[in-house]
Amino acid sequence: MGIVAVVAGLIGLGYARYLSAYVMKQPEGTPLMVEISAAIRQGARAFLAREFRWLSFFAIAMFFILGFVVSWGGALAYVFGTFTSALAAHLGMSIATRANARTAQAAVSSYATALKTAYSSGGVMGFYVVGLGLSGLGLVYLLSGNEKVWLTYAFGASSVALFLRVGGGIFTKSADVGADLVGKLEAGIPEDDPRNPAVIADNVGDNVGDIAGMGSDLYESYVSAVAASMVLGTAFGIQGVRLPLFLAAVGIVSSIVGTLFVRPPEVTGSFEAQASQARRSMNTGLYVSNILAILGCLVLVFFYLGSLNVFWALVLGLVAGTGIGIGTEYFTAEKAPVIGIARAAQTGAATTLIEGLAVGMMSVIPPVVLVAVATVGSYQLAGLYGIAIASMGMLVTLGTVLAIDCYGPIVDNAAGIAEMAGLGKEVRERCEALDSVGNTTAAVGKGFAIGSAALASLAWLATYFKVAHVESVSLTDVNVMAGLFIGALLPFVFSALAMRGVGTGASAMVAEVRRQFKEIPGLMEGTAKPDYVSPVDIATKRALRSMLLPGMLVIVVPVGMGLLLGVESLAGLLMGALLTGFCLAVFMANAGGAWDNAKKYIEAGHLGGKGSEAHKAAVIGDTVGDPFKDTAGPSLNILIKLVGKVAVIFAPLFL
Repeated sequence: MGIVAVVAGLIGLGYARYLSAYVMKQPEGTPLMVEISAAIRQGARAFLAREFRWLSFFAIAMFFILGFVVSWGGALAYVFGTFTSALAAHLGMSIATRANARTAQAAVSSYATALKTAYSSGGVMGFYVVGLGLSGLGLVYLLSGNEKVWLTYAFGASSVALFLRVGGGIFTKSADVGADLVGKLEAGIPEDDPRNPAVIADNVGDNVGDIAGMGSDLYESYVSAVAASMVLGTAFGIQGVRLPLFLAAVGIVSSIVGTLFVRPPEVTGSFEAQASQARRSMNTGLYVSNILAILGCLVLVFFYLGSLNVFWALVLGLVAGTGIGIGTEYFTAEKAPVIGIARAAQTGAATTLIEGLAVGMMSVIPPVVLVAVATVGSYQLAGLYGIAIASMGMLVTLGTVLAIDCYGPIVDNAAGIAEMAGLGKEVRERCEALDSVGNTTAAVGKGFAIGSAALASLAWLATYFKVAHVESVSLTDVNVMAGLFIGALLPFVFSALAMRGVGTGASAMVAEVRRQFKEIPGLMEGTAKPDYVSPVDIATKRALRSMLLPGMLVIVVPVGMGLLLGVESLAGLLMGALLTGFCLAVFMANAGGAWDNAKKYIEAGHLGGKGSEAHKAAVIGDTVGDPFKDTAGPSLNILIKLVGKVAVIFAPLFL
């Protein structure tokens, strides 16, 4: 029943509140640390406020469109989905911007407390996402038995993800690239040096892009997977509809128990020992969550349905998600591919870029194979419903997964605050050890998000076939061919617009940072303070301006295709967008992550260390990789999911 989903969601929200209280109990540090943290928080709030203002205009317009096309109940569900997704992003980011200084302060005396503080803060976002997502969908189900209303709730979540993922990605990389180009390469100062005017904007970007943006992205995937499973489950009667809600409830409880097993011991050894322990502690929580979820879902499916086919479909999704994480870690952590890029940096920037591109292309193999196997296997087990349940399997322990992912930007901010506040070499190294793990978890999280987006998109493609009454499409149909070509084209145009947004934003940032270095006397000497507000304002305006056209494409193109060439052509568009979007997203995200960690491998003292020619080449590789991994790549998640939702929601217009 829907009440079970609402109660499970409320339990998740209660646990998020408990983690928030734990984080807020930690001391925030020196007055300078409090000041830096407040500046980051203020910038992040200003960005979200502008994003939500633009989002409100979009949501109002969609409310009236959906009211006339679908139903007014569906329009209200859309607004509710928009509100809950935006609330999850706001609450999660609010705690993250308060945890950064607290993590840095904890690192002064305790490695274990610093790790636990950052992980708990990441868990706040994780459990707000699953708690609000499931309780909101459960409430919508209780109030309406109309499947179109369930789908418009998920569509509301997509609107928020479109704004926060794309806009946040452009913001964060405009600031990051601008700060690096002037600070590291021209001025020769460290990454988080307080003399760099863009340093606060860079830290703000970590929060709006990698926390609020990632949270809204996975909120959308989570709600989409559950809603699509419910719609496809109507073919199995009321049990097929309710089962996804029950599975998600089991996942929340399992995730809560798993996080309780993250109990890191104190580590006073080397950088590698501290990083290894952080990885081991968080993986323990993930493994416990997954094991409990598998056992709980096994019992639920066996007694509720009496057949285990659906359970094995869910396991296939979970295994595919785990495999994608392992594959992503291999290609982006300090293993052979990344070390190969670092060695290529010894001969210059060109070879660094070539090797990074090759690594990114090869990294596409594991996720594509795993998703293909999961798709075929789950379909053989339970048809289209099995594919939807497989997508749920990948997301069933999302609370734990998102805690690990959001940990990364928090420790990154903490390392920056430790540098800016002058906390000393030992504290900085402790934070950098935690941050090095955060880089890998962030890369794995992006791979996971892309993989889950692919399976969720398949579920929505199956839903589209159902609501559009399409049994199959023929590749010899010229309209279907046209749809395939246009769909395959969309991810490239979308990525180009996002990358160009980063380029223009970074150019404006570079000009502003250069101006301040030139016009503010004593800035380089450290006797004067830079203007931190202006770079934040520049990045915000550029991000909002640059996201408009890609956002419009996602809505207008599928509607136009459906109206002009019909439902079969639109099915071709969805397949083309999914195939090229998935591969392109994995390629860009992993290439960017590999370039980033190749730079950090050199900075750790290998191949000449900081300041060497290899390091300079690696910085260029990392700068090119930044919009790959944090803007264009992750933004494609939204594209491949949202075109399917637009097709499903507006299918009545095309019939």
